[in-house]
Amino acid sequence: MAVKVIMPKLGLTMMTGTVVQWYKKEGDAVRKGEDLLDISTEKITNTIECPADGILLKILAPEETELSVGALLAYVGAAGECLDTLNACSNEGNSVTAHVIPLKTNCEEKITPVVPQEKVRIAITPVAKTLAKELNINYEFIVGTGPRGRITREDVEKYAVRVTGEQEKVVQQPTAAAFVASPTYEIIPYTGMRKNIGENMSRSWNLAPKITEHVSVDVSNLVELRLKINKDSKEGEIKVTVTDLLVKLVACALQLRPNINVSLADNNIKVNKDINIGVAVALDSGLTVPVIKNANKKNIFKVSQELKELANKAQTGKLSMDEISGGTFTISNLGVYGSVDFFTPIINQPESAILGVGRIIDTPVAVAGQIVIRPMMGLSLSFDHRVIDGAPAAEFLKELINFIDKPLRVILSNE
Repeated sequence: MAVKVIMPKLGLTMMTGTVVQWYKKEGDAVRKGEDLLDISTEKITNTIECPADGILLKILAPEETELSVGALLAYVGAAGECLDTLNACSNEGNSVTAHVIPLKTNCEEKITPVVPQEKVRIAITPVAKTLAKELNINYEFIVGTGPRGRITREDVEKYAVRVTGEQEKVVQQPTAAAFVASPTYEIIPYTGMRKNIGENMSRSWNLAPKITEHVSVDVSNLVELRLKINKDSKEGEIKVTVTDLLVKLVACALQLRPNINVSLADNNIKVNKDINIGVAVALDSGLTVPVIKNANKKNIFKVSQELKELANKAQTGKLSMDEISGGTFTISNLGVYGSVDFFTPIINQPESAILGVGRIIDTPVAVAGQIVIRPMMGLSLSFDHRVIDGAPAAEFLKELINFIDKPLRVILSNE
């Protein structure tokens, strides 16, 4: 009996998924639990494991195909099983697990038996595979540096330089309708996470009338507290970052100003009781936003530990849908790059506000009639003007500034 491979539901909000890459071809031997294909959602890319031992009899969803949850992706079964029931088993249904179905054995169309063989699967991204093909490079000899040893576009480029001694370029071939000189740019397919991020940002930009309020804040006491916490910590303990501290302070400010911790749904303004802070994490292929749940109820050490674990999972492609869902407010910190003071972040729908954080830089400021040098940090609060007005947003920023100026009273609290 053949086993269906179904588009899984990887989170409460997931409606569709896109097939990014198959690791096996039709007729290949497969084993239960081994990586079978990558599925991309609007937030992350997950590797789906094979549901059974046998042969990959039929792939019904080629790469770059977008299907709804529960749709049929492929069949896994024994060599020689008949596939005449495929027409009756279209991409329908709501199940998120593999289903066993009986298949006839007396039909004409059969899969040629394939003797299972032990072989090493080469993990390579679709972009890298395309580039290797165009550069006429055998990627079997390339050592991947991506998550789980996957070969990336950068790996292919470096290998090409090492082998040929010069950087080769991927060029777009001219069409008969419009002949142009060979371009000197590289073509990267607009697919997967990059496409999902772009579509989500466009939707947010067009949906929400956004206002951004900027302020520069003195972080002398915050920086001093961070240094003291890390100095007093024992060897091997977690080192607290400015982002960790901001997650806690923002959560406490939202507790005082719940009219910012809101979202608009079905013509209703939902005031979220939980305060779940998402933190944008940059990846090679885009960005993702893991979420610290109930951040206002956790002390700074717990916040710091969770954030580091989530960031590591993000970099290695191991985030679950649960870990990137349920956010009520997002922080995007570009200050770590040392090049940005202020920017206008785009709201992470369905949330209604996002805080952009700039770099900390020594700046001359007036204090008590004297010009002094203080570490100043730029904050940019973008909010959905449909549900949040300028005054409440300014009040929230005021609470946050007060906490940043006097962080000790809240930073170590559990509630």
